[in-house]
Amino acid sequence: MAANVATDTTVTTDTAAVVARYQGLVYSICLTHTRSRSDADDAFQEVFMTYHRKQPVCSDEEHLKAWLINTTLTTTRRVAGSAWYKRVVLLGMAEDEAGFFRSGVEEYDTLFHALMNLPEIYRTVIHLFYVEDLPIGRIAVVLRIEPGAVKMRLARGRLMLREALHKEDYGV
Repeated sequence: MAANVATDTTVTTDTAAVVARYQGLVYSICLTHTRSRSDADDAFQEVFMTYHRKQPVCSDEEHLKAWLINTTLTTTRRVAGSAWYKRVVLLGMAEDEAGFFRSGVEEYDTLFHALMNLPEIYRTVIHLFYVEDLPIGRIAVVLRIEPGAVKMRLARGRLMLREALHKEDYGV
């Protein structure tokens, strides 16, 4: 006779545990989309405050991760779409002399700046695919688009990056 074993598939709702587990994911998306550490900090805090207030019911870790990614993208779009953000010149992006986004590795800085200059739709899929290591199918679910659209955005984004890096290398 088989024993019925209850398995707990619910996801923790403890905000501190969720922050500890997903802070890297959320912050990297915030930084990629706001292009500013201070704006990324604000968006990061807002995402987790939203999580804490709403306490969304997620069926599994993948559902929670998708909820956090969508909420982060929505929050960063709101920050980037604000009147303040549109009128402010990001000094750190204009000049590297201030040490903004400096990694100490010139190739990384060049790639990061090229990525930051991509349109958001390409920057998002490239970030989720390469940095967060999400498969194309999962990116499609998270962004609510078809897998073919994800593939096309990846291809176009890679081409744009290649052209930007080529221009950087050869001063074209």
